[in-house]
Amino acid sequence: PDIGFAAALLLGAIVGPPDAVSAAAIGRKLGLPRRVMTVLSGESLINDATSLTLVRVFAAVAAGATVTVWQGLWEFVLAVVVGVAAGLVFGVVLHAIRMWLDDPTVSSTLGLLMPFGAYILAEHLHGSGVLAVVAMGFYMGYNAPRTSYTQRQHDKPLWRSVDFILESFVFAYVGLQFPDVWRTVTEHSGSGVLVVAIVVFAIVVLMRPAFVFGSYAWGQFWQRLRLRRWKHAVEAHQKDPTSRRARPVAAVRARRESMSVQPTTQAIQQRVLEPVLSVRERIVISWSGMRGVVTLALAVALPELTEHSIGGGHVETLIAVAYIVTVGTLLLQGLTLPLLIRGLGVTSKDQTANDNRQVARLRRLSNEAGIEYLRVKQEKWVAEHGESGREAFNRFSRGLLKVEQGATSGERDLDKVQEDAAAGRMPQVSYDDLAALSRGWLAVRRKVALEQSRAGNISEEVMRDLFDAMDAEELALDTRGSFRKE
Repeated sequence: PDIGFAAALLLGAIVGPPDAVSAAAIGRKLGLPRRVMTVLSGESLINDATSLTLVRVFAAVAAGATVTVWQGLWEFVLAVVVGVAAGLVFGVVLHAIRMWLDDPTVSSTLGLLMPFGAYILAEHLHGSGVLAVVAMGFYMGYNAPRTSYTQRQHDKPLWRSVDFILESFVFAYVGLQFPDVWRTVTEHSGSGVLVVAIVVFAIVVLMRPAFVFGSYAWGQFWQRLRLRRWKHAVEAHQKDPTSRRARPVAAVRARRESMSVQPTTQAIQQRVLEPVLSVRERIVISWSGMRGVVTLALAVALPELTEHSIGGGHVETLIAVAYIVTVGTLLLQGLTLPLLIRGLGVTSKDQTANDNRQVARLRRLSNEAGIEYLRVKQEKWVAEHGESGREAFNRFSRGLLKVEQGATSGERDLDKVQEDAAAGRMPQVSYDDLAALSRGWLAVRRKVALEQSRAGNISEEVMRDLFDAMDAEELALDTRGSFRKE
C-alpha cells in the first residue's frame, strides 16, 4: 500500500525502540555478563524517549503539517532541551519533598503524581513530556540512596506493580483492538499489508546487528585515538607540567583531587583499558532487539497523534504492521535468544568473584569508618550513660565489628546485649540507645558504599544489594523496637 514518505518515517519511529523487559528477563535468568545487561536495560531509556519525541514530529508531518528539515530538527532539539529541563526541575522539587517528609506513603503517592505534572509542563512549553518523565526518573533514581530506608522499601514493590499493570494493560488493549484494525486493513489493501510487514520486519532484524557492530568499531577507533592522545599528554606532563599538551593530565588530576573518594586503579582499568564488549556479547546484543510495549502503545495512539487526519486506512495499516513486527520479533528472537546465549557460552563466569572482591574491599573500608565512628561516639556515650555504660558500649561495638567481618557470633553478641538492656540488667542503657548506635553504624556503612559507588569502585548492583541488606537490618531494628514498646 502507498502510505507516503511521511507515514513511512512515522512507522520507522514506531518500530524503532526495542523492548528491554523481555531481553533483560532472559539475560537475568541465563546469567548474562553485567555489562551486557547494562546495555540491554539502559538503551531503552534513551531509545524510548527519542522514539516518542520523533513520533510526535513525524505524526505532525504525516497529518499534513508543512515542516522543513531545519524546522523538524529545531522542534526535536527544543523538545529534548525543554523536556529534560522540566523533568530535572520536578525531580529536584520531589526529592526535596521526600527528604523533608517522614511518611513513605505520601512520598510514594507524590512520586506517582508528579511525573504527570512534569509531562504536562513540558508539553505546555513545547517540549517532550516523555523525556521530562525520563529525566525526572534518572534524577530520582540517582538520589534514591539518600532517602530513608522505609521510602526505598515502599517504592520498590509499588513501582514493580505499576510497571506490571501498565504493560499488561497495553498488551490486553492492543489484543482487543487488533481484530477491528485487521478487518479495516483487509478492506483497503488486503495482502499488501503483509508484504510491508515482512519488509519492515526484515529491516528491523538486520539493521540492529549492522548498527551494533558498526558503532562499536567506530567507538573503538575513537577510544584508541583518545588513549594515544592521553599517552602523549602524560609524556608531555612528565617533561613540563605547565605545557599546553599536558593540560589534560593536569585537569584530570585536579578533578580527582576534588573528589572525596578516589577511584581505584582497577576501577579505572575496567572502564578505560579493558575491551567493552566481546564479539559473542555483541552478537547477543544484536539478537536482543525484540519490540514490545512501547511500539504497541505508540501504534494504538496513532489516531489521536495524527488527529484522525490520515485517511485511506493508512493508520490501520501502520498499526497492523507495528503489531506484526512486534509479535514476529518476540516469537523469533525471544524464543531463540536463550539458545543463542547458551550456544555462544556468554555468561558472567568471573562476575561473582569480582563482586566478592568489591564486597571484601568495601567491608574493609566500612570497618575503618566504623571504628572511627565508634571511637568518636564512645566519649559522648560515656558522658551520657556513665562508666557503667562503657561495658555495654564495648560489648555492642565488638558485636557490630564481628557482624561486619562476617562472623556468625556477632549477631548472638548483639542480641545478648540488647536483651540485657531490655531486661533492665543495664540500668543506664536502654534498647533505644543501642538501636540508635546501630542506626549510626548503618549510616556510616551506607555513606561508604555510596561514596565507593560514585567513585566507580563498586558496581551499581553490588551497592544496591548492600543497601537492601542494610535496609533489612534497620527494618529489623524498628520492628523489634515496636514490639518491645507494645
